[in-house]
Amino acid sequence: MALEIKILDYGDIELESSFLVLGRDCGRTRRVLTLGFLIIGGKYPVVVDTGYRSNQIMETLGMRGLQYHEHMIENQLAHHGVRMGDVRFVCHTHLHIDHAGKDDLFPMNTTVVLNRKELEYSVSGLMHPQYPAPDIKHLIDRLHTKSALRFLDLEITGPIELMPGVYCDAANAHTEGSMNIIVETADGIATICGDVIYDINDQIVTPFNEIHDWEPRTTGNHGTTKRAEKAAIKKLLSNSRYLLPVHDRPAKIEGGNVIGRLHDQVPGPIVQSLPERNWFPA
Repeated sequence: MALEIKILDYGDIELESSFLVLGRDCGRTRRVLTLGFLIIGGKYPVVVDTGYRSNQIMETLGMRGLQYHEHMIENQLAHHGVRMGDVRFVCHTHLHIDHAGKDDLFPMNTTVVLNRKELEYSVSGLMHPQYPAPDIKHLIDRLHTKSALRFLDLEITGPIELMPGVYCDAANAHTEGSMNIIVETADGIATICGDVIYDINDQIVTPFNEIHDWEPRTTGNHGTTKRAEKAAIKKLLSNSRYLLPVHDRPAKIEGGNVIGRLHDQVPGPIVQSLPERNWFPA
């Protein structure tokens, strides 16, 4: 059975628009998705990112959480016949407040997988408010529990195979320790890219306020350089058939262009087709 990715809906967040796309609609509020991902079809289920802990914790960043009963991770997994204890690995693109808030609901024999540099970065203070104490302290408990935590050193090793058809690779963007999860599907490579991309339309399809040819727009929230952010997006577009960000619906890629959008699963039906770019305006 080929690997598939099911979308998990952890609720929405309301936040300032330029946080998502640099310079866009400063001072205006946007409502965005918070997604997780369930990889099935292999020997055991794998979850990527676990959402935010509670609506209240989002207020520490001046944001509004909109998470309800149906968004609880156990309920989202149940839609696909998966229980919390069935999950072998929980992988994290990174450890920000809206990505690692439910790890403590998984048993300690579920291994949390992250890039070592991301845990180091989480306690550096460089993006301090975005790494809440309860989430990071739980990971320290896992650090001292046999087999509860797995570190990767992706900047040195290059991509690492987690299980057949699933690889982890350094993102080199958003945070110093972010990683991408690469999944081999029946229709090509699907890359779960965390927060390297927040908004596919305004960063890639029609990049906000960009005039250069084929130049993506960065987010307004990153701890690396603009050069690194842009390069990371270009690499994703070059190497992936599907892109799955955490705060937007998945995209299908062809020749480096976004040609369609999906909804609940990858591979899956296209719910929005995009025309080819008009590179040579009259």
